[in-house]
Amino acid sequence: MSETIFAKIIRREIPANIVYEDDLCLAFKDVNPQAPTHILVIPKKPLKCIDSGENEDQLLLGHLLLTVKKVAEEAHLSNGYRVVINNGKDGGQTVDHLHLHILGDRQMQWPPG
Repeated sequence: MSETIFAKIIRREIPANIVYEDDLCLAFKDVNPQAPTHILVIPKKPLKCIDSGENEDQLLLGHLLLTVKKVAEEAHLSNGYRVVINNGKDGGQTVDHLHLHILGDRQMQWPPG
């Protein structure tokens, strides 16, 4: 996998507004927010996209979803929020490092795309 901006954020080479961190992942505010609250949750392990996940990543992938829940609670998104994982070019993925978007503090529309 090639070097990404997210790898540089994990290593603190690029500043980010970090709201949560543990041994497996990092959460920070998106610099181009699409909602009043827009937080990204990324694994520290460099996975290119959700399709890159293997059976050995099962606990990590589950941990990311539980981290979304924790971060959303800490952000006081009690009225609800949307979780988005873009996968590949046609899925809208712009950084080749798996990331989960937490979008909240506004009414979401359907269909989303």
